[in-house]
Amino acid sequence: MEKLIFPDLYCPFPSQINKYADVMEDYSLEWLRHFDLLANESAYKSFSKSKFFFLAAATYPYCELEDLKITSDWHTWLFIWDDQCDMSDLGQKPEVLKIYHKRFIEILLGAKLTSQDISLNHALSDLRQRILQRGNAKWFDYFVRCCQDYFQGCILQAEYRAQKIVPSINTYIMIRNLCSAVDSCLALIELGYQMKVISSLREHHIFRQLNVITNNIISWCNDIFSAPREIGSGDVHNLVFILHHQKQISLERAMKFAAKMHDQKVRELIALEKSIPSFGEQIDYEIAKYISGLHSWIRGNLDWYFQSGRYQSLGTLELANF
Repeated sequence: MEKLIFPDLYCPFPSQINKYADVMEDYSLEWLRHFDLLANESAYKSFSKSKFFFLAAATYPYCELEDLKITSDWHTWLFIWDDQCDMSDLGQKPEVLKIYHKRFIEILLGAKLTSQDISLNHALSDLRQRILQRGNAKWFDYFVRCCQDYFQGCILQAEYRAQKIVPSINTYIMIRNLCSAVDSCLALIELGYQMKVISSLREHHIFRQLNVITNNIISWCNDIFSAPREIGSGDVHNLVFILHHQKQISLERAMKFAAKMHDQKVRELIALEKSIPSFGEQIDYEIAKYISGLHSWIRGNLDWYFQSGRYQSLGTLELANF
């Protein structure tokens, strides 16, 4: 594979870090070990190099400690499951994925654990309990819907892999927005900043557009930085490869094209923000706070890639008892 050079991505939002960042480094590993999530010591070392704690601290700079722990643990849970879906045979077995996802949703909806549940299920149950202590039931219903969309995206991706089909650019973007799990992470902005009024605007077309564009930006940023790892492992589900394949251009040109798409979406987001009408002082204040959270996610996610060792090798976070 030709050597890919990472382009400079447009991001006019300031870098920030949560005051509890140092606390989170030890905590994130403790939570992982508490549920015995990884298969061996090598997997734990790989986890440490990924610095998921930094991702949480950079994307939720104003969260209090307990909320920051939840966001960090959710990222950890997602990345571990993401590895199973992307870097193992499971990623080509949609019917098997459906079984796991059905159980995940049952646990999120309050099902009791049994002796048959894997360690990841126990960790998810713990997250559910803590999230419900911090958020209200209506918001949690929304969070669960975001999770259902994520699981559906993983299944769609697996179906394409199983059939060895390279999706079109538009189809890929649709699936990517689902299987990125970004929507669930953006939902945690509301939890972390204890936002109440914003829930009444979730179905408003402007609010939905803000989330879709932000999802594009974060997902495509991920695709750009993970391209060498994913393409090197034979995975075609990456924007850079999709552009390379569909447009019949070199990987280098595809990387630059993906960067231009990313930058254009950042500009679209800024333009959309400027067009938002007033909904009244209280709602306007919460919208501004939410948009600040979106900016923090875009910048914090980008900053994380320069701190993390996750995409420097083909290694995966192997689950224990899986």
